[in-house]
Amino acid sequence: MCHVLIIEDEPSIALLIEMVLEEAGATSCDVAVTQDDAIAAARAHPPHVITSDVRLIEGTGPLAVAAICSELGQLPVIYITANPDACEPRAEASAIIAKPIPITTLIRTFSNLCN
Repeated sequence: MCHVLIIEDEPSIALLIEMVLEEAGATSCDVAVTQDDAIAAARAHPPHVITSDVRLIEGTGPLAVAAICSELGQLPVIYITANPDACEPRAEASAIIAKPIPITTLIRTFSNLCN
């Protein structure tokens, strides 16, 4: 079982990530569009893996990830962003995938982290 928290404020990108990860074996996904939403979603349903954009409509993905990991412990994180250099603070167990999303890279990275 692998529950994923998708932190992404662009609905079409969030849907694409969700569809790809469910096809790759994710059993469930929650989507959060702000830093606070992400933290609340993780508290309500702790994820096994997090995917996160950097810039959100409110807050940042890396700050959301840092807050989540401080509460739940280190989790595998895949940053999916057009701003790879802005992944600060960056979770230790993380990968960075630059947008536009290379689907095969996302699948391979997710499979490596979830197994």
